[in-house]
Amino acid sequence: MKKLFFAVALALISVAGSAQGLKANMDPSVKAGDDFWQYAVGGWLKANPLDKQHAENGAFTDLEELNKKRINELIMMYADKKDLPQGSDGQKIGTLYRLYMDSVGRNKMGYEPILPYLKQVRALKTREELLKLMYEFDSKGFNTAPFGMNLSLNPFKSSEFMMGVGHGGASLAQEYYAEPNESQKKVVEAIKSLNKDYLKMVGYNDADAERMMQAEWAIEHKIGVKTLNQVARRNPMLTIHIMTWEQLLKDFKGIDWVAYRDAMDYPKDIDTVNVSQLEPLHVVEDILANTSIDDLKAYMELHVIKAFSGYLSDAFTDRAFEANKVISGVQEQKPRWKRAVSEISGSLGETVGKLYVKEYFPESSKQRVYRLVKDLQQAFEDRLKENTWMSEETKAKAIEKLHAMYINVGYPDKWEDMEKFVDIRESENLIENYIRINQEATKAVFRKYWRKPVDKTMMACTPQTVNAFYNPMFNSINFPAAILQPPFFDPEADYVSNYGAIGVVIGHEMSHGFDDQGCQFDKDGNLKNWWTADDKTKYDERTKVLADWFSKQEAVPGLKVNGQKTLGENIGDNGGLKIAYRAYENRMKQEPLKKVEGFTPAQRFYLAYARVWASNSTPEYIADIVNSDVHSPNRIRVMAALPMIDSWYKAFGIKKGDKMFVPAEQRAHIW
Repeated sequence: MKKLFFAVALALISVAGSAQGLKANMDPSVKAGDDFWQYAVGGWLKANPLDKQHAENGAFTDLEELNKKRINELIMMYADKKDLPQGSDGQKIGTLYRLYMDSVGRNKMGYEPILPYLKQVRALKTREELLKLMYEFDSKGFNTAPFGMNLSLNPFKSSEFMMGVGHGGASLAQEYYAEPNESQKKVVEAIKSLNKDYLKMVGYNDADAERMMQAEWAIEHKIGVKTLNQVARRNPMLTIHIMTWEQLLKDFKGIDWVAYRDAMDYPKDIDTVNVSQLEPLHVVEDILANTSIDDLKAYMELHVIKAFSGYLSDAFTDRAFEANKVISGVQEQKPRWKRAVSEISGSLGETVGKLYVKEYFPESSKQRVYRLVKDLQQAFEDRLKENTWMSEETKAKAIEKLHAMYINVGYPDKWEDMEKFVDIRESENLIENYIRINQEATKAVFRKYWRKPVDKTMMACTPQTVNAFYNPMFNSINFPAAILQPPFFDPEADYVSNYGAIGVVIGHEMSHGFDDQGCQFDKDGNLKNWWTADDKTKYDERTKVLADWFSKQEAVPGLKVNGQKTLGENIGDNGGLKIAYRAYENRMKQEPLKKVEGFTPAQRFYLAYARVWASNSTPEYIADIVNSDVHSPNRIRVMAALPMIDSWYKAFGIKKGDKMFVPAEQRAHIW
């Protein structure tokens, strides 16, 4: 709730694949129908062991690393130029980079940059003083208030902006507080240990640090245990409680909303809000009223430290990495320049993005991918028309929604220019600069959007993002430039490779418009039922097949996937595979392809898909994905997804008796 932008449904995708060198990636000693993962990418897995800097490798990681090098080259054009005009893009990028890379200066300062703020917390005497400072610090980006407000869209009328309101305080999913499994318990202990050490690093003795850490955790736990679990959060209706501003003041009197609004410098004409979850927000009221001032001060101090710990001395970043080793299993911290690139690309995303697309994403690629997307839309329409379980009424509305999707390829058609007033000063430390970045972000959002028409063509992600997205309230599919290049999209490769890789991604994102969440939004992005009751019942029956199937999949020993939590992504993969395959079939009728390395085009489609997910991962990382992500781990996205696809059986001659064989009547037949 502290992020100052729209709450959107984002679907993480990592892809790659080429038709060439197929046999080198494979393990021919394994039958395709027994273990397709090992069969298709066993050679790649053996030839690409996991290095110490990553918890998972693969095409996604490879492109992220390439991205960092490219962005670093862009940054280095300004890194040594200290005479650039104040406020110019180059000055902002260069100054922020120099400040981040100044390890000598940062280590000399230690935690001095946050000491003035810690002293303000320590000096508090009354609850009134504490709440006032809590709100003031929240406006600076310290996340000291266990609740928040942000700009959002009206889910029932997505052409209108409104304010979203909700609890904060809980840094983990509800399951980590309520009934944690063994791997979740390890994560909790790692975080608590880190928090205690943070407090010791700013001057507290062991006993005081322990007391303060436990006080903060008690607050966090009290909120977290009352939040919706990860499955329940997938139901949009459970996170929508629209009320007037006056009703908010009446129903949640334990929070001074006017004081918070003014401290955050939000508009004074807020008339309607959407409260995401009622119960945990009432818990926040109780905490603010009844928790001791000392415990609230401990909560605030720890959040001041955590908010900007990554910009302090190496002692803080090194200690945070030790916690990450426990959580993800990674063994070696990334070099400072890579961390600098990530920070700058995130905080000056559009500024960097303009440079990025100019250098690395030609207009020709944008147009080719756009045409590919249109081909996938046609393939999806074909499958919808051939659908035998939907009524003509619902089918027509589905096709209407499909063609109403706005398509963003590479970079936005119109830049938002949200960073033009960001002020980066060489004379100040990183903390003060990031405080101004946060405050300007708030101002820019409201300056740009408040009381203005909603522009649903906006991309809402940077071009250098290695990812792809569907936004249900915009009904848009978004493919940033960084994912639209080799090995994701290769204009030089034959089309079956691209259909098996980026084609499946495109189909995946389209399918999100019709997954268990997306299907509840209409073509205009409004939360509105467009299904007949009978069709929705049939849909739920068919998607339950996927949910039940994936719930049987064991990710690491003793830990299975939650098929209901991952249902949206699994529907996306299922639909993406079928839609992309249909697009490939359509193309084959006009431009037939022959075998390559002894493999038919259909086989190469599925080998390209498997290569998409080829990766070695630490057990800790896989467990973390299962525990806290809506995606299934990579291996399962092959091993569990493909047995649901009829054309995969035909391509490889999979028959009863093969280990991966699932009878046709037990497969998920949705799109």
